[in-house]
Amino acid sequence: MPAVVCTGLDYTWPDGVPVLAGLDFVVGAGCTGLIGRNGSGKSTLLRLIAGELTPEAGRIRVEGTLGYLPQQLPLAAELPVDVALGIADKRAALHAIERGEVSDENYAVIGDDWDVEERAVAELDRLGLGHLGLDRRIGELSGGEGVLLGLAGQLLRRPDVLLLDEPTNNLDSVARERLYRSVTEFRGTLVLVSHDRTLLDLVDRVAELRDHEVTWFGGNYSEYEEALAVAQEAAERDVRVAEADLRRQRRELADTQVKLARRKRFGDKMFEIKREPRAVMRVRKRTAQVSAGRLRTEHEGKVEAARERLSAAELAVRDDDEIRVDLPATEVPAGRTVLTLMDVLLQHGAAPGGIAEREREGEREGEDGGGPDGARIGLELRGPERVALVGPNGSGKTTLLRTVVGELAPLAGEVHRPVPVRYLPQRLDLLDEELSVVANAARFAPQATENALRARLARFLFRGARADQPVGTLSGGERFRATLAALMLAEPAPQVLLLDEPTNNLDLAGVRQLTTALAGYRGALIVVSHDQRFLDEIGIDREVRMERMERIDPMGPTACADVSPSATSSSPEA
Repeated sequence: MPAVVCTGLDYTWPDGVPVLAGLDFVVGAGCTGLIGRNGSGKSTLLRLIAGELTPEAGRIRVEGTLGYLPQQLPLAAELPVDVALGIADKRAALHAIERGEVSDENYAVIGDDWDVEERAVAELDRLGLGHLGLDRRIGELSGGEGVLLGLAGQLLRRPDVLLLDEPTNNLDSVARERLYRSVTEFRGTLVLVSHDRTLLDLVDRVAELRDHEVTWFGGNYSEYEEALAVAQEAAERDVRVAEADLRRQRRELADTQVKLARRKRFGDKMFEIKREPRAVMRVRKRTAQVSAGRLRTEHEGKVEAARERLSAAELAVRDDDEIRVDLPATEVPAGRTVLTLMDVLLQHGAAPGGIAEREREGEREGEDGGGPDGARIGLELRGPERVALVGPNGSGKTTLLRTVVGELAPLAGEVHRPVPVRYLPQRLDLLDEELSVVANAARFAPQATENALRARLARFLFRGARADQPVGTLSGGERFRATLAALMLAEPAPQVLLLDEPTNNLDLAGVRQLTTALAGYRGALIVVSHDQRFLDEIGIDREVRMERMERIDPMGPTACADVSPSATSSSPEA
């Protein structure tokens, strides 16, 4: 039997916008990847299935127990770990029985789950959270640790149906691998919403939510892309055939109208010279008019049918616009130094002791880039290099970017920025919420005319009235695109661009748009990302890895990154 059945679901957002209309969604055992553009209703559908929202119409049936891990999982620092896992009552009953407090109530609470503590400890260890312990307070967890703790709590419940909403957001590469393993090992019905293409390649089937309908594709996301490409090619071919047919039908209609006009002129002339009796001439004229009308109607019907076929063919072709920009002002010569960090010591306890660099085409040993104690950063960026800054959460990647751009002053060392540098943070808080997209762009390029700004914004898909929308009304993907446009179109043009987890809150179409936008950028790039496929697609030249470790400090313990380089860049001077 299907594990989840949704029939005729209707749901409208509080602002009156319908998000689901008559949706039918049936999913059985195995792993299903639910995809769709931002705003298509993916998270809303999961919340409806989980019972957090009530549909305006329709029915939802779930076979078996249900687990749900939302995008935002609030975990208070004072919360005990066993409470966060949902096993505090069972542990209390188990310990009471061990102390001799035998009661039917304690037995009822435990049920058959006598090994709950052992399973909880094993699950935490498996997800890399063994250091927490069941009796400790949660404390200040990173976003990634919070997600894994929430996942551990759901898995301990042994649900028949598990819903995961963007589970890899805020996870570093190590944590992602642990989550991937949990997904592949889950036995039951799993529905996950994600833009992580590596995770989506682990699913058994893909369900795309688009225009209030679900389209199913057998296989993982890569197979979905291949099938979609074939379907798009066929749809575009159908459009070309329909266009040709419409042109032919229009030509035939025009030819018919010319012939009918000639017949009419001939008939009028014959009527005027009266070669035959008037009654006969009138009958012939009426017959000709009826025949002409029938012929005209027939050809007009063929034109309308051809037009409808073209319209249907065009609807089958997706309108997922891509950003295509050319930014020559961002270009820098290959040998020019665009950024230098000399013995830099970072703030906020993220004090990397050095940097491990790895070339994309291979690895080789290099020299230490830090000071004698390995506590400082030395980094040089030349020409249009594209560098990926990778490492576990808490290793100081964001702190390093903020130091590079000048938001934070280093505790020691120097940062040299001989060319314009721009920074796109995770929070996307660079734009004024009250101003329009074009007005915000004007803040970054005050010398540009409004017409010039609108022409540039059109390349970022803000055409016409869309450029006049206040930033506060934009969707997450639109806000990202507006912020990226403002930075890349800024004056002076940025020759070093810093991106901090740019794909975190983008749907799959948004990731494609970002990739194509970066194809037109000619400056140097430093990207913090755990999305390996995205890094491959934008052409990363080398990786800089920051490792989290503990060290003894006179002022107390602090986290720092291990910066002993394992390789240098392909440039001998770098």
